[in-house]
Amino acid sequence: MKKTLMTAAILAGAATTANAQQTNYPLTLTNCGVDVSFDAAPDSAVTIGQSATEILYSLGLAPKVSGTSVWFNPVLPQFKTINEGIERLADNDPSFESVVTKKPGLVAVQYEWHVGQNGSVGTRDMFHDIGVPTYILPADCDTKDNSTGGDGTRTGAFETAAVYKGIRELAQIFDVPAQGETLVSDLQATEAAAIARAAQLDLPDDLSAVFWFSSADLQTDPYVAGRLGAPGYMMAKLGIENVIQSDEEWPTVGWESIARADPDVIVIAYMDRRRFPADDAAQKLAFLRTDPVTRQMTAVKKGRIVQMDAHAMSATMRSIYGLKTLSKALSQMSFE
Repeated sequence: MKKTLMTAAILAGAATTANAQQTNYPLTLTNCGVDVSFDAAPDSAVTIGQSATEILYSLGLAPKVSGTSVWFNPVLPQFKTINEGIERLADNDPSFESVVTKKPGLVAVQYEWHVGQNGSVGTRDMFHDIGVPTYILPADCDTKDNSTGGDGTRTGAFETAAVYKGIRELAQIFDVPAQGETLVSDLQATEAAAIARAAQLDLPDDLSAVFWFSSADLQTDPYVAGRLGAPGYMMAKLGIENVIQSDEEWPTVGWESIARADPDVIVIAYMDRRRFPADDAAQKLAFLRTDPVTRQMTAVKKGRIVQMDAHAMSATMRSIYGLKTLSKALSQMSFE
């Protein structure tokens, strides 16, 4: 197994709360290229994106969340009861009006394509012009070009440092820095443990994988993970080669090409969303096992198919839990 795995596990440090300082207002941050200012901690927030919601919950800020939107999977189990008491504005994209009607002190956003230059919900200027500040999670704009539209293109590899940056900045905005450092520390420990587990395994040096998110139709080319997004991070940390070399976040690639690459492992997304038939993990599995091309792949024949929370495949806090899922799955596989 590659030495870099153990090195990464050793170097993954844990943040402490010792140096956490209370926020000094007024506070100005540069967020995804836009300066945002706060005279005090926001009194309320609306979230557009499940990751933003779960970060605020994890920081103990659920009482300040007045509305949520854009959900792929059930909320993290520890927040089920809390989440049931908070209004869901929409399962998918909320309207601009539904967000501003809540009169939020902050709109916390997961994806720039929801609130950005051509935001499907609204632009940042639309919110700022009526006095509502916005904050986009850095994981969706650091090392990423969203001007191309859609899911955007990575200009550099996603790293969990972007997730930790978002946690710390939201904690700073809401004046709960100690909670931010505690959350980062816990996530770093999970990350290090997953890397260390894989480092102990006798895995092939040329181990390869493909991540299948969904497909517009089961008979068309699937949306698979490019090399620089969250799945690329997981594979790099565990010493796995991504058979998809595109810099796009979720390029479409034909099954014939994937089958020729013959990945050792296939990771499929499970989600509650049903925008496409292939959103259903059961339909993904049925397709892989019956299609004349895919059923010939080694991963299918050997049963090396891992189901992963779809939200973990995006650049989010859950990506760290996805790393844990993949590391554990590898420990239960045979590659003889």
